[in-house]
Amino acid sequence: MTTLWSFLLVLSLLILVHELGHFLVARSLGIRVLKFSLGFGPRVWGVVRGGTDYCVSAFPLGGFVKMLGEQPGETISPEDVRHSFSHRPVLQRGAVVAAGPAFNLLFAWFIFFIIFLAYGNPILLPDIGEVQPGSSAAEAGIMPGDRITAIGGIPVQAWEEVSGRIREGSGDTLELTLKRGEETLTVTVTPRVNTVKNIFGEDVDVPVIGVTAAGHLKVERLGPVAAVGQAFSRTWELISLTAQGFAKIIERVVPLSTLGGPIMIAQMAGQQAEQGALNLFYFMALLSINLGLLNLLPIPVLDGGHLVLFVLEGLLGRPLTLRQMAAAQQIGILILGALMLFVFYNDIMRVLGFGSPAGAP
Repeated sequence: MTTLWSFLLVLSLLILVHELGHFLVARSLGIRVLKFSLGFGPRVWGVVRGGTDYCVSAFPLGGFVKMLGEQPGETISPEDVRHSFSHRPVLQRGAVVAAGPAFNLLFAWFIFFIIFLAYGNPILLPDIGEVQPGSSAAEAGIMPGDRITAIGGIPVQAWEEVSGRIREGSGDTLELTLKRGEETLTVTVTPRVNTVKNIFGEDVDVPVIGVTAAGHLKVERLGPVAAVGQAFSRTWELISLTAQGFAKIIERVVPLSTLGGPIMIAQMAGQQAEQGALNLFYFMALLSINLGLLNLLPIPVLDGGHLVLFVLEGLLGRPLTLRQMAAAQQIGILILGALMLFVFYNDIMRVLGFGSPAGAP
């Protein structure tokens, strides 16, 4: 039951935010929105205000907006031309289309802002959990329970700073200041370059000293201004990682078997909901970023494909013909259809316990 309601909450809200972006920008530009629906399918209930049908539809998975003149070849009366989407300058149409993905990215920022403001910023402390036998840290006398307070005389307050300083050193000998109980001591340690897997599963050479974090957290309370900046930083970090992930999939560094569809999203949403509201909102923010960037891919039918067509229209100085637009849409539908079949296949194989059906590259 948790899986079902969390899936409906996450997916419906993210699609709704996406469509709200299209709606608000279209209305602000004077483009007539004929329908703004919560859900898909038959209309269940609604009201008409200002020429827009605000309604609830039968299937509660997201929503959609329908604009006047949105469909190619749609007949528009002379008095309604100024309210038609298709008769607007290409920059205005581009702004309406780009607003959907932009709202998904802004929504992720908003979620992080609320989390940082209400909960705070969790910081992994620079406390040593384990020391690998025979490592350079063990040879230097570093022990589990030690806290690293400075590297090269520069104070550190988080584990992220420790790992960053070690990697930036490129294997050079480092001076570490440790706190062991009430005692403060200084040791020198020379990192060794090891081959490890990065977040995308690639082999990379990095300098390490052979320690792991103890996992101790400190929650840093943030004011509104600091929460705004931290939310932007976290959102940009995840945007960058997600974009790199898309590129790695295209390069076949990340196997196609890792792709998932609605079943995988539902399972992950349920798992995060069971771990608490905070985990669910983190997952929602990450999924919102994925949805925003996915829609910017230059595939016809997606928002990114429409933006590419608008760019071509601007370069040509004229709209594409109905035949060209229909051909582009057919190509986009074929690509999306094939992708949906593939991710459903992956989902079903995972449910049946067959692991990664597509295999590694």
